[in-house]
Amino acid sequence: MLTTPLFAEHEKLGASFTDFGGWSMPVRYGSDLEEHHQVRNSAGLFDISHMAEIRVCGEDAAAYLDFSLVSKLSELEVSRAKYTLICNEEGGAIDDLIVYRMAEDEFLIVANAANRHAVVVALLDRQDRFEVEITDESDDFALLALQGPKSESVLEALTGMELGAAKYYSILAAELDGVEILLARTGYTGEDGFEIFVPEEHAVSVWQRLIAESDVKPAGLAARDTLRLEAGMPLYGHELNLDVSPFEANLAKVIRFDKGGFVGREALEEKSGLTPEFRLYGLKGEGKRAARAEYEIYLPGGTEPIGQVTSGALSPTLGYPVAMAFLDGTLVLDVGTKLEADVRGTRISYEVVKLPFYKRGR
Repeated sequence: MLTTPLFAEHEKLGASFTDFGGWSMPVRYGSDLEEHHQVRNSAGLFDISHMAEIRVCGEDAAAYLDFSLVSKLSELEVSRAKYTLICNEEGGAIDDLIVYRMAEDEFLIVANAANRHAVVVALLDRQDRFEVEITDESDDFALLALQGPKSESVLEALTGMELGAAKYYSILAAELDGVEILLARTGYTGEDGFEIFVPEEHAVSVWQRLIAESDVKPAGLAARDTLRLEAGMPLYGHELNLDVSPFEANLAKVIRFDKGGFVGREALEEKSGLTPEFRLYGLKGEGKRAARAEYEIYLPGGTEPIGQVTSGALSPTLGYPVAMAFLDGTLVLDVGTKLEADVRGTRISYEVVKLPFYKRGR
């Protein structure tokens, strides 16, 4: 089992661990609910050092990424970021990514831990006619996520920088206790926050400095999952996989057909004109019993399922069950449509709602 540089720190804090993509990761330090609310109301600190970092450099870097990914990275400004997908020739999602433009000819890609190898292989396979250098730097970084409404003030105090002007989906260099870091205003919780790139050898000292702040408490993967679900954010292996296209996952907006050829273009153009086999919906339930992943969804009184839940939980913030589900693409299910979930043999009332379930105040 792989471990991050902070494994011993998590043990000291009494974390419970789980296998996540081959990594032993802290699932909680105490209460899932308390860690969830800590992020919504103050600041929670996550260790996400299992994520992969891949650097792409060279004079053709922008054109190469335009070809390799579904979005138009050549128009991305320096110090800004973009959420995108890397697809195969059939239009299936190999992974969802965040790409940061570090310089005119340099990009940093963050991929999911379990897909690190698949993404690196796909990127290397696509470089033949481009002047680029692709380097897997995953082992060089620790990655921390400080998320919540107080994350900005905490980092301002520790770095001496004014961060109010830092835009969402931007990245900048900073220094924390003499350690050079990168601060990206990105996250996976639906809250304001930063993802902090730290040289691997300084992971422990930066973690300890952050966790010592009175407004900061550690948070595990359980809280991260309920936070991202409330924010309607997909999780690879649940809302995305090789058999799911961007159209089925409600991510068609990231595709740029106006940029010329790219891997998967032909398949995606064909899919864009077809009725999808299934569509991703947001569902709101009644009571306190939540439909979980793979629970089946029915029309009221129906005997045949019309799809199944991809992610579901009792929302700690909202106080009722929420779920994302892949449902029959031939059906037109407007907001307010009543449905039923089979929760361990009992039909629970759900209705279609607009995603995300939770949106922070601006």
